[in-house]
Amino acid sequence: MIKVLVVDDSALVRKLLTEELSRYSDIEVVGGAIDPYVARDKIVRLKPDVITLDLEMPRMDGLSFLSKLMKYHPLPVVVVSSLTPSNSQNAIRALQLGAVEVICKPGSSLSAPDLSHSLIKAIRAASRAKVARTAVVVDLGDEESNPGYKISLKTTHKVIAIGASTGGTIAIENLLTRMPLNIPGILVVQHMPEYFTASFASRLNTVCKIEVREAKDGDTAAPGLALIAPGGFHMMLERSGAFYQVRIKGGPMVHHQRPSVDVLFHSVAKQAGANAMGVLLTGMGSDGADGLLAMRKSKAYTIAQDEASSVVYGMPGEAVKLGAACDVLPLAEISGRIIKRLSGEEKDEE
Repeated sequence: MIKVLVVDDSALVRKLLTEELSRYSDIEVVGGAIDPYVARDKIVRLKPDVITLDLEMPRMDGLSFLSKLMKYHPLPVVVVSSLTPSNSQNAIRALQLGAVEVICKPGSSLSAPDLSHSLIKAIRAASRAKVARTAVVVDLGDEESNPGYKISLKTTHKVIAIGASTGGTIAIENLLTRMPLNIPGILVVQHMPEYFTASFASRLNTVCKIEVREAKDGDTAAPGLALIAPGGFHMMLERSGAFYQVRIKGGPMVHHQRPSVDVLFHSVAKQAGANAMGVLLTGMGSDGADGLLAMRKSKAYTIAQDEASSVVYGMPGEAVKLGAACDVLPLAEISGRIIKRLSGEEKDEE
């Protein structure tokens, strides 16, 4: 049984979340809190497994509370935030501070079934997540492993596809901050709601040497550029003459996700084949596993993050079970392996 404490200053939101969570036999809402001070006392008394946390509250804001919580009494936290650009910036900051997931607040543009699935998935993922006492810090290593300059890479017609979910924001930052300026075009699917992906891309662009932005339909997958799939849309790779470009489309959810990693990976397998690399990072569920297998079958080089370094070993674990990964690596080694293969230090799989 997963014990949940709902922290939100809105009585209506606390009621809605409690009613929704109580529909599931593996989840028990043990209490609610109107602000972080009440939450602090209830955490000690009720010992919840997971906390849902609003970011805009009286007496102490959610980010300040989260920072203190992760320092002194770390627990899995699911941020529940309204769908606005300003709130999305705070939500991305919350993930940097150690929150496991971000979901949309009731009353957002998501339909009730989609919101319900996102909420339950987030709670279950958080209950299985590895939570550090302090927020994860990206270790950039020395300059040799984190070149901001151009190094000799075999980049002709190459493309790199990355997929992640729970815990993925930190993992993706870890990878992209290590990439040299002439790295092949990178396409990223991170399970994240609308608006949040734009803030996520903006933050990455401030800490990476390569350019990072939210993808738009028709963007070219160019060297030194990482494109983040926009929340609420699928991203696919398409060949256009000598170049690759992305298509941003609607359509049904895949694995309850839009964007879906599988949609991206299958398109990359078809359009780029052996010229592609695929990386499946931490996340709950199985999205991306089948697509990574398709990439490997098309002669792409594929990597799955290992269990020890994953916040949740769902997606990469499923890929490993399928035999979809050429290599299973700790997060800290993935960027270096990509660069070595592109520089010719390691040969591609025959």
